[in-house]
Amino acid sequence: MLNRRTWLAGAGAAGLMNATPSSAAPAVVGASDTSVKGVEQIFVDVPFKPVPGKHQYREYDHEQRRFHHFLKVTLANGVVGIGDGGARPGAVERVAGRKAPDLMWDDGLGAGLQMALFDAVARTNDVPVHRLLGRQVRDRAFLSWWAVDMPAADWIAECKEAVSLGYTCLKGKARPWFDLIEQCRQLVPTIPKHFKIDFDFNAMLMNSGEAAPYLVELEQFANIDIFESPIPQSDVEGNKLLRKTTRIPIAMHYGTPPIMTALREEVCDGFVVGGGASRVMEQGALLASANKPFWLQLTGTGLMTTWAIHVAAVLTHARWPAINLNHMHVSDMIKPVIQLSNGTAPVPEGPGLGVSLDEDAVARFRIDKIPVRPRPNKLYAIRWPSGSTSYYRNADEFRADFVKGLLPAFPRGVYMEEVPDNGSRDWKDMHGRAQKGGVHVGGRPL
Repeated sequence: MLNRRTWLAGAGAAGLMNATPSSAAPAVVGASDTSVKGVEQIFVDVPFKPVPGKHQYREYDHEQRRFHHFLKVTLANGVVGIGDGGARPGAVERVAGRKAPDLMWDDGLGAGLQMALFDAVARTNDVPVHRLLGRQVRDRAFLSWWAVDMPAADWIAECKEAVSLGYTCLKGKARPWFDLIEQCRQLVPTIPKHFKIDFDFNAMLMNSGEAAPYLVELEQFANIDIFESPIPQSDVEGNKLLRKTTRIPIAMHYGTPPIMTALREEVCDGFVVGGGASRVMEQGALLASANKPFWLQLTGTGLMTTWAIHVAAVLTHARWPAINLNHMHVSDMIKPVIQLSNGTAPVPEGPGLGVSLDEDAVARFRIDKIPVRPRPNKLYAIRWPSGSTSYYRNADEFRADFVKGLLPAFPRGVYMEEVPDNGSRDWKDMHGRAQKGGVHVGGRPL
């Protein structure tokens, strides 16, 4: 008899590689003309809420999350579909005059254009988008709150808001410039027992020798539910060891190591899945065959979150709370807004995505194009328990030094803070020195 491991190593693995989602069947096409008549592109600058906004500017790609790219696709039959996530260069021109059902499974179009095509085809046929994706298996989808690394007091504020809005889970960024143990000591007593915390290390625990005792120490906090990518995902043996060491489930991004290696070697308990419609559905089908749960990571405004809800509606193993970013902004940018209860949101049953753009919000936040913004003049201090300080201009630079092994990882008592520009000569001098890289000094001159 074949056990699960030998099955994955042999014929079963070949079957999984050839698995195709039932959702890949062609969409139903009505009698009306579904050719793409026109595409309108809309750019918006949606401000962050105060707490997340304080911490988005340390990393350039985080700061860019305030900018969004909507598309409206008009078909020859007059139906309009909407999407969030932009379009690849040349994609708008490529779809002109072509049938929307022939295009909508093409991940190369870009998330926003692909979504708008699905929305338009579903509206044409008077069905919700999830009917085009596959057989519905749930009428509510699991969603999670997301927060970057920040002081414990701000995580506490984020969790308080999340609980008030019906969330039951937060995914936080675990970073070596904050004392995560101390953060949890402050955070956990303030949240309900049912509220779960997932920590994403983005491989910054570096290796299994450093990671194993640290993860075991974190197990004392009952609210911790999942560890994501504690060490580099390519380290197969190290991840196998961690999975045996900690009782907390480990999640890894789908694709590294190659999925069949990940399944055969049992490197993790579940996965993170994202990408275009075809990619997500194929990955979801394969993971269902392997009986592995996953969370969807499809980030943008409330429109992208709505798309993620439709995707989760047809994927049996989308059982972990999906990661979305709409809650960081002052507006969901859609009507009706997403309402959660018990950590889940209802799957829309109206035609298409079942929501519309909030045109008042679009008018308020609309811009001509997404700008390339210069980095603001910031200065950050990593305060070491030894009393020393390391000064940097931004998180991209001090993160790189941590990854290179140039700075101590996750020492107890470490914390990071922004040093405000007070106009002094000392601040300008230190900022100038940091232009060339991290400045490491004994004491705390600023």
